[in-house]
Amino acid sequence: MHMESVYAIAALWMALAVGATILARQFRVSVALMEICVGVVAGFVAEYWLGSTDALGSGEPWLRFLASTGAVVLTFLAGAELEPEVLRRKWQEVSVVGLTGFLAPFLGCAAAARFLLGWDPRASLLAGVALSTTSMAVVYAVMLETGLNRTPYGKGILGACFINDLGTVIALGLIFAPFTLKTVIFIAVSAAVIALLPVTSRWISRHYAHGTSAVRTKWVLLVLFGLGALAVWSGSEAVLPAYVAGMVLAEFAAADPHWIRRLRTLTVGLLTPFYFLRAGSLVSLPALAAAPLVFIALLGSKVLTKIIGLYPIVGLFEKERRPRWYYTLLMSTGLTFGTISALYGYSHNIVSREQYSFLVAAVIASAVVPTMIANFAFLPRHLLPRANEDFADLMEKNGSTSTENGDEGLASE
Repeated sequence: MHMESVYAIAALWMALAVGATILARQFRVSVALMEICVGVVAGFVAEYWLGSTDALGSGEPWLRFLASTGAVVLTFLAGAELEPEVLRRKWQEVSVVGLTGFLAPFLGCAAAARFLLGWDPRASLLAGVALSTTSMAVVYAVMLETGLNRTPYGKGILGACFINDLGTVIALGLIFAPFTLKTVIFIAVSAAVIALLPVTSRWISRHYAHGTSAVRTKWVLLVLFGLGALAVWSGSEAVLPAYVAGMVLAEFAAADPHWIRRLRTLTVGLLTPFYFLRAGSLVSLPALAAAPLVFIALLGSKVLTKIIGLYPIVGLFEKERRPRWYYTLLMSTGLTFGTISALYGYSHNIVSREQYSFLVAAVIASAVVPTMIANFAFLPRHLLPRANEDFADLMEKNGSTSTENGDEGLASE
C-alpha cells in the first residue's frame, strides 16, 4: 500500500473518531460507546455501497496493530488505575460481589446461548465470557461525574468491577488458549517479568524520569509489547498479561497521576479510536435485522442473570434500597472487555460474524440501558459529596453515561 493511501485511511478513521467524540458530547454518552456505534454505521455504509468493509482499510496490518495496541494499553490502564487500598480495606465485599458478578452471567449466558439459541459449546462459552463483564469505562465515568469515586461506597463498586473483569480475563485465557509447552513458557516468563516490574519501574523512574524523554511510557510499552508478543506466540491473547501488569503497577502509577493522565491521553486520543471503530465496523446490521430475538435473548440473559445473582449479594453490604439497586445496575453494564472477548472469538473462528454481531450489540446495549435506569431511578443522593448534588439533578433527568470526563472514564476500563 502506498503511503498516501495509508495517510488517507488514517485521516478517514480520525474523522470518524472526531465525529464520534462530538456526538458523544452532544448525546452525553460514553465516547467508547459512540465510537463503536459510528463504526457499525461506517461498516454498513462501506459494505452496502462499496461491497466490503475492507474498503475502510480495517484489514490493513498497520491498522490492526494500532487497534490491538489500543486494547492492550487500555487493559493495562484498567489495572493501573485501581486503588490497591480499596482491595485491602474492602476485600470481602469486592471479592464476593465481583466473583458473583462474573459467575452468574458467565454460567447463565453460556447456558442461554447453548440451549436457547442452539450455539455450539465453544461459541456458547465465548458468549458467557463476553457477557460476564462489567464496564469499568461507564462505571468509572459515572463515579467521576457524581463524585462517588471519592466515597467508600463508590470505591467498593470500582473494586468489585475490577474483580469481575479479572475473572473474565482469566476465563478467556484458561478456556480458549491452548495449553502447550509454549503456554508454560509464556506463564513462567510473564510471572518473572511481572514480579520484577514494580522494582525495575521504580528504578527507571527514579534515575531517568525527570526530563522530557517520557521514559516511563516507553518502558511500559516495551513491557506490554514484549509480553504481548509472547502471549500471541503461545496462542493466547496480548491483553491478558497487560491487565496483570497494570494491577502490579497500580501503586507506581498512583504516585504520579500526571504521568498516568498523559498515558491515558495518548491511549484515548490515538489508539482506542482504532480499536472501537474497528470493532463496530465488523458488526453486521443485516444479521441483527434478520434475527432481533437473538439480540434480545442475549441482552436479557446478561442483565437478568446479573441482577438475579448480584441483588441479594449486594444486599449483604448495602441494606438501603436505592444504593443496593444502583450498585447492582452499574455492575450489570458491559463495554470494553465484552467487545475484546467477542473480537477475540471472531478473530479465532470461535464465533461467526453473525454471532459476533449479536454479542457486540448486546454488550453495547448493556452499557446504556442499566446505567440510564440506575441514574434516573436509583441514584443514592444522600451518599453524594455536597458539591455534586446539583450535577446529580441533571443526571437523574437524562440518565447520562458520560460527560466531559468520558475520555478519562474510557481509559479506566
